[in-house]
Amino acid sequence: MDGDTLYTIGELARRTGLPVRTIRFYSDSGVVPPTDRSPAGYRLYDIAAATRLDLVRTLRDLGIDLDTVRRVLAREVTVGDVAATHAEALDAQIRTLRLRRAVLRAVAKRGSAPEEVQLMHKLAKLSDEERNRIITGFIDETFAGLEVNPGFAAKMRATLPELPDDPSPEQVDAWVELAELVGDPGFRASVRRMAEFQAEESARGAAQEGWPGLTEITVEKASAAIAAGIDPASEAARPVVDDLAAAYADAFGEPDGPEFRARLLHRLEVGSDRRAERYWQLLAVINGWPVPPSLVPVFEWFIAALRR
Repeated sequence: MDGDTLYTIGELARRTGLPVRTIRFYSDSGVVPPTDRSPAGYRLYDIAAATRLDLVRTLRDLGIDLDTVRRVLAREVTVGDVAATHAEALDAQIRTLRLRRAVLRAVAKRGSAPEEVQLMHKLAKLSDEERNRIITGFIDETFAGLEVNPGFAAKMRATLPELPDDPSPEQVDAWVELAELVGDPGFRASVRRMAEFQAEESARGAAQEGWPGLTEITVEKASAAIAAGIDPASEAARPVVDDLAAAYADAFGEPDGPEFRARLLHRLEVGSDRRAERYWQLLAVINGWPVPPSLVPVFEWFIAALRR
């Protein structure tokens, strides 16, 4: 295009590839006004108008609304400011689309019912703050008014679900299951009993720091017994129970005997809810951490053996 040349709307359309009706709309809107008019009243455009039209097309292709385009052309805002704002908006849209994709993939995998699809989408699209509020509300109710081990309470409060921007179907599934789990009155009551028992133990000065070592020895000995096919109710389980009970008694600084074993059985039964372990497994899936192996089978074996 030459600097002094004027073009009709049809010529401008052929040179830019835009439809005549689009150029006419921009002209009527005052976004790309004609430079002049012919004696017959037809619109004419110069090189500056053509350049302006090209900028308008670029901004519109990027999804920028017409009012904002006008402000850019009037130099009320810079292209850089507009680009930054729209990039943020696109980021939000992309996160939403990724989340929808993950929900749809989870639905396709599970063959979910319509009601479940609605629940999955509702829970998955919550903000990080809203998701955390669901968990912290559960934790607050669990520990309300109790003097529990501060390290354990701090661990629970610090370990919150962080669903990534581009979650996998498994992470969406895990978040939905976790939200349903912490909303289950039966689970809440079970965890509350655990917290109350721990508070009672702390009040009477029972040791807590020895548990990691006790867990290791329980896993070692009970796993070996399970692998060997030893029935927890059989006589063959007695030596394993004796070894484990002695280890627990030593860690708690108490003599082993019927009374201690009765208290130990109660302690293990209170903390043996499979759903409590599932809680931590689901958090691991959501946060992309390695999922810890299940300890439930070994402790259930030990509990059954202690009951005989």
